[in-house]
Amino acid sequence: MFKKYFFSSLLILVLIAMMISPAAADDGGPIEPLYPVYSNDTGQMVDETPRLWFVEFNGSPTADGGRLTTVRAEKQTFRVRAERAGLEFTERFAYDKLWNGISIEISPSELPKLFRIPGVKAVYPVETYTLPEPVENPSPELVSALAMTGADIAQSELGFTGKGIKVAVMDTGVDIDHPDLGGCFGPGCRIFTGYDFVGDAFNADPTSSSYNPVPQPDPIPDDCNGHGTHVAGIIGANGAIKGVAPDVMFGAYRVFGCEGSTTSDIMLIAMERALDDGMQVLNMSIGSAFQWPQYPTAQAADRLVKNGMVVVASIGNSGASGVYSAGAPGLGNQVIGVASFDNTDIFLKIFLVSPDDTPVGYGVASSAPEPPTSGTYPIARTGTVTSTADACSTLPANSLSGKVALIRRGGCTFHTKSLNAMNAGAVAVVLYNNVAGRFSATVQGTPEITIPVVTISNTEGALIDSRLASGEVNLTWTAQSDSFPNPTGGLISSFSSYGLSPDLNLKPDIGAPGGLIYSTFPLEQGGYATLSGTSMSSPHVAGAAALLLQARPNLPPGVVRTIFQNTADPAVWWGNPALGFLDNVHRQGAGMLDIPQAILSTVKVEPSKLALGESEGGAVTRTITVANEGNNTVAFSLSHQPALGTHGSTFSPAFNASFASVTFNANEVKVAPKSKVRVNVTITPPAAPLKGQYGGYIVLTSEDGKVYRVPYAGFIGDYQSIQVLAPTPYGFPWLSVLNGGNFYPLEDLEWWFSMEGDDIPYFLVHFDHQNRRFKMEVYQDLEKGPDRFWYNAYDESYLPRNSSATGFFAFPFDGFTYAGSSVFEVPDGIYYVKIYVLKALGDPSNPAHWETWTSPRFEIDRP
Repeated sequence: MFKKYFFSSLLILVLIAMMISPAAADDGGPIEPLYPVYSNDTGQMVDETPRLWFVEFNGSPTADGGRLTTVRAEKQTFRVRAERAGLEFTERFAYDKLWNGISIEISPSELPKLFRIPGVKAVYPVETYTLPEPVENPSPELVSALAMTGADIAQSELGFTGKGIKVAVMDTGVDIDHPDLGGCFGPGCRIFTGYDFVGDAFNADPTSSSYNPVPQPDPIPDDCNGHGTHVAGIIGANGAIKGVAPDVMFGAYRVFGCEGSTTSDIMLIAMERALDDGMQVLNMSIGSAFQWPQYPTAQAADRLVKNGMVVVASIGNSGASGVYSAGAPGLGNQVIGVASFDNTDIFLKIFLVSPDDTPVGYGVASSAPEPPTSGTYPIARTGTVTSTADACSTLPANSLSGKVALIRRGGCTFHTKSLNAMNAGAVAVVLYNNVAGRFSATVQGTPEITIPVVTISNTEGALIDSRLASGEVNLTWTAQSDSFPNPTGGLISSFSSYGLSPDLNLKPDIGAPGGLIYSTFPLEQGGYATLSGTSMSSPHVAGAAALLLQARPNLPPGVVRTIFQNTADPAVWWGNPALGFLDNVHRQGAGMLDIPQAILSTVKVEPSKLALGESEGGAVTRTITVANEGNNTVAFSLSHQPALGTHGSTFSPAFNASFASVTFNANEVKVAPKSKVRVNVTITPPAAPLKGQYGGYIVLTSEDGKVYRVPYAGFIGDYQSIQVLAPTPYGFPWLSVLNGGNFYPLEDLEWWFSMEGDDIPYFLVHFDHQNRRFKMEVYQDLEKGPDRFWYNAYDESYLPRNSSATGFFAFPFDGFTYAGSSVFEVPDGIYYVKIYVLKALGDPSNPAHWETWTSPRFEIDRP
């Protein structure tokens, strides 16, 4: 027996930033498979272990032609086998139509048992999605965002309003009393159908004081949060503000309570209900970052499209987490995954700055009091425009008494900055951006912030800072508001997620306005609000789909994305627009949605995007088909527009102008009416930088000046050259022990495990990239003869990557292994494990496509 070795001073875990994925496509939320624990910003350990899991079975769901009796029999077989295996679980939902499986709740210690039950095709975590708080805005104006996509022209000049089209909003519900959305619910109302799957008190966030994971369904999908009402307003408000398609009919499918989080298994049951209700378009402003297209909600979304529904989903808000961060269900192969562009204009409240009463537009930080509408106060700065951690440390007592504090963003939380200013006597805080543009903020925290906190742009902050450098400056609050140009308007939003998908599919598909969008909000909360996120860009595309379906009622759902991509307008790079380079294809997709051109288009180019995969084989030739659905012959000239690429760190990519070259078998083509012409396109990828992503656009320009595009993207070099088990500052993988709520690394035989409770081995693994398959084999170290192979502790597929370079996943080993349907309890003795990771798109028969790691030895010595 070996003595347990305690690490009294090595508190490693509190230094490790765990993966936090955007959940609802607007805010961060904990989403980890297996057994995650992360450190929050207070240094306290937070156990975020998933307790809810999707269990998938082998048969096809009924939407794919499966027999109902078969899929239900598979579920019953699982229930019997789970009971025999001693799995303690609670079944939540069963799915037959769009996905064949169930969702269950289990404790973390039961997880290894779940993986060992025969007949299970795959297991996925039921992920948790959190919604943001709103940023209020006084003026009901959506005009500038509509103008960015041409929705205003589609309505006023083309006469399309979405009349008769049924659009499903899966979200927090919709305010059924809001006059801009019809003011009622039920037959004869614009919100004519829907369902509340959760109830007001539902909250799936286990870290919340209002945690209540038990759904209480209700026939009335009213909204007490606001997110869904905001989304619905963008799609089709018709009142004080007007949405993209102001005459659509709504189905409201509520999957969130009044606050907090929901889960993806509730989303999936709502998707099946939308199918039953015959909805024509579904908007899902919810997403799970770093996932695969095989995730259950993405699979289900694809099946909705095959069954006649246009499905639109936000691609996610994980732009800060680098490439390969797009989320499901937007990753679905048939789904329109939507990126976000910043609004060109924004209506803001204003204060005045001396000496010439310059107006400055501001947003109000959530969880802070509203600013006054009058009064003049001196401004004091706590740093300069070069400060990287302005007001992140305690400020001298009374140093800001009676003054408004000007503080630069960055270095710590908004709550910390505001609290330090408040404690120093400030009467208000003005936060200014440390990058171009405007931003939203929340100062939620303990203790509560009791002074107004507002946000302004970087240029406005620099203006005030420069005036303070020359002398005294006063701020005067007003009741006025005005329209301000947004410095980043028309550029990709900083939060918008990057593709490609882990199977190198081109994602996102298209972009729309999502940064700083004004729309409807529950009447009880002011009626209107400004929100930012790909949650706001997705409904622009959903509304556009309604307009297109009204104009072309027999259009197949899959062709909607084709037309949108063909007619979109790519934007220049956000990093330096003046250079004129197009932004990354794997960030903006086909570009900005152009609704009038989509409606008027009589040309279709398929495929509407080219996923070129890895460039290891050199040049790639693809065939595109140009279809002329009009009544006149159309001549096209073919050309190529390159876009910037990315390279370097997955988590913090760099940008490059290393372009592909493109040739055509014909540089000009003529297409007769009601006919098609095929064109061969040969794309030679750039030779460097290796492991980068490149892209561009095939451009077809008609003789009358109309432009149609096909985006393409690919990977430079050998995709399997990406290291999955990459080194981190903490040296993962680890053999570790969980002691006192913290993980500690172990070397050879530093610990014996009783296999009781948490006294079991944990294997901490960092994934730099998504991986196709993860195996953990268990070996007994025998004194005599060869070591004994005890089969698998894990054999799982489609695991996501970590969100940061220091994040990890933890895999517990409970002393049991399995091979096929046989389960084995390993005897006491000395053991080690071998971890095998098959790289994304790897060939399982090629040893070079696997990565391996062998753990230190450990002893099992049961009482």
